Amino acid sequence: MVLVAWFKELRSREPDGTVLGLLEHIRQWLLDLLSCSDPAFPTKESLLPYSELSRTYAKMRGEAGLLLQSAGSCGLFQDVISNINVDLDVLSIDGAVNFASKLLLHTDSSGAGISEKQIWDDIEGIKQRLLSTTGYLKCVQNNLHVTVSASIAAAVVWISELPARLNPVILPLMAAVKREQEEVLQRKAAEALAELIFHCIGRKPGPNDKLIKNLCSLTCADSCETPQAAVINSMDVIEDQNLLSFGRTTNIQKTKTKVQSAGEDRSKVEGSISRRGSELALEHLCKKFGASLFDKLPKLWDCLTEILKPVSSQDSLLADDQKEFQMIDIHKDVDPQALINNIQVLRSVAPMVDEMLQPKLLTLLPCILGCVRHCHVAVRLAAARCITSMAKSITSVVMGAVIENVIPMLADSNSVQARQGAGMLVTLLVQGLGVELVSYAPLLVVPLLRCMSDCDHAVRQSVTHSFAALVPLLPLARGLPPPSGLSENLSRNAEDAQFLEQLLDNSHIDDYKLSVNLNVSLRRYQQEGINWLSFLRRFKLHGILCDDMGLGKTLQSSAIVATDIAERRACNNGKDLQSLIICPSTLVGHWAYEIEKFIDDSVMTTLQYVGSAQERTSLREQFDKCNVIITSYDIVRKDIESLSKLAWNYCILDEGHIIKNSKSKITCAVKQLKAEHRLILSGTPIQNNVLELWSLFDFLMPGFLGTERQFQATYGKPLLAAKDSKCSAKDAEAGVLALEALHKQVMPFLLRRTKDEVLSDLPEKIIQDRYCDLSPVQLKLYEQFSGSDTKQEISTLVKSDEDTNIAVETKSTKATSHVFQALQYLLKLCSHPLLVVGEKPPDSLKGILSEVIPSSADLRSELHALHHSPKLVALKEILEECGIGSDTSTSDGALLIGQHRVLIFAQHRSLLDIIERDLFHSHMKSVTYLRLDGSVEPEKRFDIVKTFNSDPTIDVLLLTTHVGGLGLNLTTADTLVFMEHDWNPMKDHQAMDRAHRLGQRKVVNVHRLIMRGTLEEKVMSLQKFKLSIASAVINSENASMKTMNTDQLLDLFTPAPNVGKASRGSNGSLDEDSGTAVGGKGLKAILNGLEELWDQSQYTDEYNLGQFLAKLNG
Repeated sequence: MVLVAWFKELRSREPDGTVLGLLEHIRQWLLDLLSCSDPAFPTKESLLPYSELSRTYAKMRGEAGLLLQSAGSCGLFQDVISNINVDLDVLSIDGAVNFASKLLLHTDSSGAGISEKQIWDDIEGIKQRLLSTTGYLKCVQNNLHVTVSASIAAAVVWISELPARLNPVILPLMAAVKREQEEVLQRKAAEALAELIFHCIGRKPGPNDKLIKNLCSLTCADSCETPQAAVINSMDVIEDQNLLSFGRTTNIQKTKTKVQSAGEDRSKVEGSISRRGSELALEHLCKKFGASLFDKLPKLWDCLTEILKPVSSQDSLLADDQKEFQMIDIHKDVDPQALINNIQVLRSVAPMVDEMLQPKLLTLLPCILGCVRHCHVAVRLAAARCITSMAKSITSVVMGAVIENVIPMLADSNSVQARQGAGMLVTLLVQGLGVELVSYAPLLVVPLLRCMSDCDHAVRQSVTHSFAALVPLLPLARGLPPPSGLSENLSRNAEDAQFLEQLLDNSHIDDYKLSVNLNVSLRRYQQEGINWLSFLRRFKLHGILCDDMGLGKTLQSSAIVATDIAERRACNNGKDLQSLIICPSTLVGHWAYEIEKFIDDSVMTTLQYVGSAQERTSLREQFDKCNVIITSYDIVRKDIESLSKLAWNYCILDEGHIIKNSKSKITCAVKQLKAEHRLILSGTPIQNNVLELWSLFDFLMPGFLGTERQFQATYGKPLLAAKDSKCSAKDAEAGVLALEALHKQVMPFLLRRTKDEVLSDLPEKIIQDRYCDLSPVQLKLYEQFSGSDTKQEISTLVKSDEDTNIAVETKSTKATSHVFQALQYLLKLCSHPLLVVGEKPPDSLKGILSEVIPSSADLRSELHALHHSPKLVALKEILEECGIGSDTSTSDGALLIGQHRVLIFAQHRSLLDIIERDLFHSHMKSVTYLRLDGSVEPEKRFDIVKTFNSDPTIDVLLLTTHVGGLGLNLTTADTLVFMEHDWNPMKDHQAMDRAHRLGQRKVVNVHRLIMRGTLEEKVMSLQKFKLSIASAVINSENASMKTMNTDQLLDLFTPAPNVGKASRGSNGSLDEDSGTAVGGKGLKAILNGLEELWDQSQYTDEYNLGQFLAKLNG
C-alpha cells in the first residue's frame, strides 16, 4: 500500500516516468512475488507461509499430531499408519486433509463394545476438529493471498510500463475485484485495474474487451440486486420478499453479517462483493475516460446494447424538447434473464458516466420504458430499478419520460402487467428520489388516486403506498414552477393545481351546487361539508366525516348520495346504483326517517334491511326497487356472503368507529364489501389508541397506512413510548415526530368541525358532578372486598405480569378475567348493593350485613329500601327539582306538562329495573316514562324515540348508554342524569350529545352521580386524560381523536381512607398496598380493552360475576 501511494505520487509529479524508470529492481522484485501463485508459499525459495498465519498452522499441526497419536495408540489403524509418512513440522493444509481422509471410521459400530465405541467417537471428534481448522486456514490464507497479490499488482501498474505478460498482473486485480471483502482494498484494486485498462488502449492483442465483458458480468452477480427470472415469477414473490425497495447496502460487512446471521446462502454475500467490486472498477473507468468512454472502450457500449437497442440520436428528448420518448417493446421471445442482465449493466453504469454521455445513454431509455410493461415480472422489476437509478442522475429528462409514457399505463385497463409495472416504478421512484419529487408530486398524485381501487391487489398496494408517501410532499410543492423537461400539455394543468389546493386546505373548495332540492336550509358548515364530500366523489377518494355529534352528518352524507343519483340519471347512465348505509341497529329507522324528511322520495327510495333470516331473504328481492339499502352491522356480518357479491355505489358506515378492531368479525365482514365510494361517519374516530385509525383507513383505502404491523411500528410504538412519564428525551421527540407525520398523512381525508366552532346559537351544556357517600351497606361490602384474599390475588397476578414482562397467554387470560370481575363488582356495588348481592343473598353475606341491618328485618326486602342506594335518593331529588314526580294534575284533573324532560342513562339494564321498581313504582308513581335498552327489538327502538319526542307528557326516558348513546336525536329533553359511567369518556359524551345537538333550544343540564372516595371517583379522574394526541393528529383542521390513560388502576380496588367523610382529590396519593401492585406495562396490557367494559354479553360469557362473588364470599 505504501509503495502504491509512493508510485502514484511520483507519477503525478513526473508524468514521463523518469524517476520510476530507475526503480527497475523493485519492479522485478514485485513481478517475482506475483509469480508465486500458490497461497501456501507466497515467496520464492521459501516454504514458509504468511507470518500472520503461523499460529493457525501450529494449531493445525498440533491437531494432526494428536490425531496421529490417538490413531496409533488405539491399535485400530496400524495398516493405515504404517503407509503414511507425516512430517508434522512442514505439514501443509492439503497434507493434513489427505491424512485425515485416510482414517476411515466404521459407519456401523453396532457390534463394538462400549469402550471401542468411545475410542471411535474420540478419534472422530479429533478428526473433525482438524478438518475444521484446515478449512478455516485455507479460506483465510486464500483471502490474504488475494489481498497481498492485488496490492503487489497495483504497485506494478503504477510503477512504470506494464510487463509483456499481463496475466500475472490482471489475475490478482480481478480476483480482488471479485472477492475482496474490505471495500477500501477492493477500491484500490479497482482503481489499479482501471489504470491498467487505460494503458492497454491500442495494445494489440489487448485484454480490454475481455476485462470489460467480465466486469459487466460481475455487475449481475448479486441476486439481491439482479432479479432472477427463474425465481421471481409472480407479484406474490416480490411482495413476500419485500423487493420493492430502492437503495443498496454500502457496507458489505453489514450485509455479510446480516445474511450469515439469517442463514442465507454464502453465494449471496459473494455476489454482493463481486457486484460492488465491478461497479467500483466501472466508476474509475468513467472518471478516467470521461466523455471519451465509449470511444475508447467500445466493448462497454456493446455490453449496454447487447439486447437493448438505442433509438437514433435525433429522437432523443435532449435534442428537441418538444419530442416525446416512444416506448419500444422487447420481443417476448428474448431470454428474460439475458434482458435483465443487460438492464442491470445499464443500471450500474448510468449514474457514473460523464454528463456529455448522458444523451447517448438516454437513447436506450425507450427500450427500458417498454420493459416496464414486459410480460415477465422480473423484467418489470429490473426495468423499474434501472429507471429509478437513471432518474437520480438525469432527473428532469427521465421523469419527463416517465410521466409521458409510464403514468398513463396506470389507466391501461387492458393490461394488468402494464399497471403493475407502472405501479412498481412509481413506488421505487418515491423511495429513491424522496424530496426531489416535490415538483412532480402534483402530476403523480391525481393519476395514482384514480387507480387506488384497482381490481388487482398488487397495483392497489403499490399505488396506495406511493400516494401515501407523496401526500406529505404536497405542501412543499406550493408555489414551485412546473418542472423542466415536460411537454406543454403535461405542465401543471389547472385541474391538478386546483386539486392540490383543495387537498391541502378544505376551505379552498368551491361551493358545490346540489343537483337535488333539500327540504331544509343548509348551514354554512354543512355546505362546506358537502363541498368536501363532492370533492372526494370527484376524485374517487374516500374519507371520514367526523363532525361533532349533532351537527348533521346524516344530512350531509344523504345529500351527496342523492346528488350522485340525480347526476347519474341526468347522464342517462341506466338504472340507479344501490348505496348501502350501515349503522347500529337502533338507528336503522332513524336513517330512513331522516332521508324521508329531507329528500324527495322520487330521488331516494330506501329499504330497511332488517328482520329474521327469512324476512331478509324476501327483502333482498326488493333491492332492485330501491337505491338506498339501510341495515345494521350485525346483519352485514350475518349476510356478508350475499352483500359482498353486489357492487355498491356508496358504502356509508355510520358510527364507523365500530370497525376499530381489525380482528372482529364485523370488521372483517364490512371490509369484504365492494363500493365505488366509501365514507365513514363518526364523531369519535379514535377512542382508545391510534391503531384504531389504521383499521378505519384499511376499509377506506387498503394499504394507505401500510400493514397493521408497519403502522404499529411507525406510529403506535413511538406514541406509546412517548406517553410514558419516564420516557427519554429521544423517545419523546420520536413520539412528537410520529404524531406530526400521522397528522400530515391523514389530514386531507378527514373533516372535523365542533359545535363550539360552528354553532354559536347552540345553548350551553352544564355538567354537574353530584357526589354521594356510600351507604352503610355499600361501605361494609366495599371494605369486605378490600380485605379479601381475592383482592390480594389480583394484586399478585398483575404485579407478577409487570415484573416478568413476559406475555404468557394463560397467565394473562387469568389476570384479565380477575381484573374485569373485580372492576364489575365494585362499579355495580357503587350503583346499588342489590346488583352484587342479588335477590337471594348468600348466607355468608347475611352475617356480614347483620352489623348494619337488623337481624329481625327481611334482608331481601330491606335492600330494596331507597336509603341503601344514595344514587336513587339523589335521582329522586333531581327529578323533584325538575318538577317531575310531584302532583302533576290541576284542580280540574287536567295534566300539566312539565318544563323539563329527563334522560336517565345507566350501564346495566338491571339498574334500570331497580329505578322502575324501587323509585318510580314505590315513591314517584306519577312519573310517566319510556324505556330503551337492549331488550327492545332493534326495529322498534326508533318508534320509542319518536314517541318520546312527539309526546311532551312523557317525563323520563330510561336508556342504557350502549343502546341509547349513539346517533339518536333526543333534543326534546334538556336534563340528563348519568347513574353509571364508562371508562371511555367518549361514550358518555356521545350519550350527552343525544340532547345537546342541533335543534336544542334549552340549556342542557348534565348530572353525573358519583360515589365519593370509591372506584367511580377514580374513573372520573381517568376521564380527564388530556387530549394531546387528539389535538396533534386530528385537530381543528380536520378531525378528532381521543384516548385515556389507564395507569394506576389497581388503586381502584381499594376505597379511599376517608370514604363517607370527605371528598378525596383525584390526584390523591395511593395507599402502599395498592401502590406496590400498580402495574406499568403489565397492567396496561391487562386493561387494554377497558373501553368494552360494559359489553353485557362479554361479562355473561367470560367474566361470570356469580362465580366471582362465590369466591369472594368463600
